[in-house]
Amino acid sequence: MIPFEQRRDQQDCLHCEHRQLRLFCNLTPEALADFDTIGILVSHAPGARLFTEGDAARNVFVICSGQVKLYSTSREGRILILKIAGPGDLLGLNAALAEAPHEVTAETIEPCQLKTVRKEEFVRFLNAHGIASMHAAQSLSAEYQTVFNNARRLALSGSAAGRLAHLLLEWARSAACGREELKFTMALTHEEVANMAGTSRETVTRLLNQFRRDKLITIKGVSMTILNAEALDRLTA
Repeated sequence: MIPFEQRRDQQDCLHCEHRQLRLFCNLTPEALADFDTIGILVSHAPGARLFTEGDAARNVFVICSGQVKLYSTSREGRILILKIAGPGDLLGLNAALAEAPHEVTAETIEPCQLKTVRKEEFVRFLNAHGIASMHAAQSLSAEYQTVFNNARRLALSGSAAGRLAHLLLEWARSAACGREELKFTMALTHEEVANMAGTSRETVTRLLNQFRRDKLITIKGVSMTILNAEALDRLTA
């Protein structure tokens, strides 16, 4: 782990303007106040490893800002990116509750702020607050759904364009948190996007250029906006 700044709750959860848009964080004031007493807000530079596949679970993390990639590595060194986690996502929860090693590696892909909680304190927090337990269960369910959708996308989508369109829509809708504008930060390289879409880097570059020419998306720096979600949806069918 490579935190570059650590402090206890200079930014508290109760006054976070985004918490009501996030699955786990939308708790009662009492639960949020208790969570603030056990959570430590830590800032991480890009490329920081929060935990590594096979390590014992010691902490649970809640992403406040930024994006984290979750990936698995084969013995031959091949990397499979499983998910891009964003604000409101819980990391390390399954391993902490199961008393099992981490099944993936978590690495920041842009500057991030995360609330870090020791697993024992997090479990006690869940036992004390029913709403937190329910939201944690919903987070685990959402994580399962993401893995299922990824497997279905790779196995059943017949075209690279469809797989890429599915990814872009998934990231944009997750970042929107219910808002109308579908805009997100594309923090992955084209090689990493290709890894998730089951295609080549050259194909990802070609398709993104085609999507721009067709006015389905706009790209400004690392910011991407979906202009025509219906057209992208049709590609995934």
